Amino acid sequence: MLTDREKSVLEFEGSWWLYPGPKDRAIRDYLTMSATRYYQILRRVLDHPDALEYAPLTVRRLRRVRDESRERRVIERFQGGDHPSR
Repeated sequence: MLTDREKSVLEFEGSWWLYPGPKDRAIRDYLTMSATRYYQILRRVLDHPDALEYAPLTVRRLRRVRDESRERRVIERFQGGDHPSR
């Protein structure tokens, strides 16, 4: 079961662009937490089974972005794009 805080993070992530100002300021103002803490909770909750049921569009979008980013990093490593001497 998701906590109220986890639900708040998912709800905010699904509509953060509706808040005025930069995202990190909106996180601080509306969720009363640091952006660092927000992203820690968000990353953790993405793999929670109840998260997909609670906010399916947001969770699917974030999982897709995360997976594409991981795939891109793996491809870059195999192609030598992450070589320390470059």
